[in-house]
Amino acid sequence: MKTFTKQEIAHLEHLYKINLINSVTGLKSANLVGSISNSGIPNVSVFSSVVHFGSEPPLLGMVFRPTTVARNTYDNIKENEYYSINHIQQSIIKDAHHTSAKYPFEVNEFEQTNLEEEYKDNMYVPFVKNAPVQLLMKYVNEYTIQENGTILLLGEIQKLYVEDDLIHTDGFVDLAKGNVVAINGLDGYVKTELIERLPYQRPKK
Repeated sequence: MKTFTKQEIAHLEHLYKINLINSVTGLKSANLVGSISNSGIPNVSVFSSVVHFGSEPPLLGMVFRPTTVARNTYDNIKENEYYSINHIQQSIIKDAHHTSAKYPFEVNEFEQTNLEEEYKDNMYVPFVKNAPVQLLMKYVNEYTIQENGTILLLGEIQKLYVEDDLIHTDGFVDLAKGNVVAINGLDGYVKTELIERLPYQRPKK
């Protein structure tokens, strides 16, 4: 088994190191975050850091790298509070991944890809058309991680849109049926397959 000490990790070649550390955490969610600037320019960007923080209230978190350089999605959310989270399907992974390119704030990333923006219920926030799961989010709070300057941003679900045939009678959303992908590391996209659902576990008698 290959072994890396803390000191060895620190001295690894930069790209090798970030690929290694981003991969060892396991599979991550694959989402496109839609937002819009005060000047009306839509933005869409891929995120692999969306995390569940609770169901009552329904909170989701995202991690942003330090704002020492422009972070268009972060700036838009701080300006307008509302944003969307859209699950990535297998059919759009190349366009979804291209949204990680660092375009200037005045560029609409939808127009640089085949992704289509969609607006719902008279909201000005762009969603990704045909995404099987779409969430309208509202900024709640943020926390700076002192150790590396990253920002944990918390949002609350305001509206949830899910394709009808993905929802089981108990509320379970079958993402595999919607061809939703996951992310391995920074740039590896993985198919999902539901293996089995297991019942709530209690201590053995």
